[in-house]
Amino acid sequence: MPGMSQVLTLWTKARGLPLGDRVFSLLFAQKAPYFASIRPRFTVIEPNRAELLIRDRRRVHNHLGTVHAIALCNGLEAAMGALAEATIPADKRWIPKGMEVAYTAKAAGDVTCIAETDPEQWAGEGDLPVRVRGELADGTRVVEGVIRLWVTPRQR
Repeated sequence: MPGMSQVLTLWTKARGLPLGDRVFSLLFAQKAPYFASIRPRFTVIEPNRAELLIRDRRRVHNHLGTVHAIALCNGLEAAMGALAEATIPADKRWIPKGMEVAYTAKAAGDVTCIAETDPEQWAGEGDLPVRVRGELADGTRVVEGVIRLWVTPRQR
């Protein structure tokens, strides 16, 4: 694929290897070390969509024994970052500008964090809202919201 981003290229190559999704996930978390705190496991990375899994483990729990709100936000931001890197045109750059989320149910179990955009959103510059949500295996939505990116021309 001509013009494919480094993240998308690495993901495509890693997926062809045994445990490649796990190796990719470890490497991605090294780019922004705070992501490693949730041990994300990416399952989908493609233009306009990324998904990762946060396993229900004690290290991500709150005092109620469910996945902590900030762990969920961390997962949503990691999914958004992978989507942005896999989608943004080569002549542009992005930076997160803000996040608005609502916690809609207890996160009792593994959570799949999903980030999505529409192709036409990447045509312009400025504010770009990325739709994000977290779901349990049964489809229960535990968090939903928007992460706003600021998209500008890449400096030469």
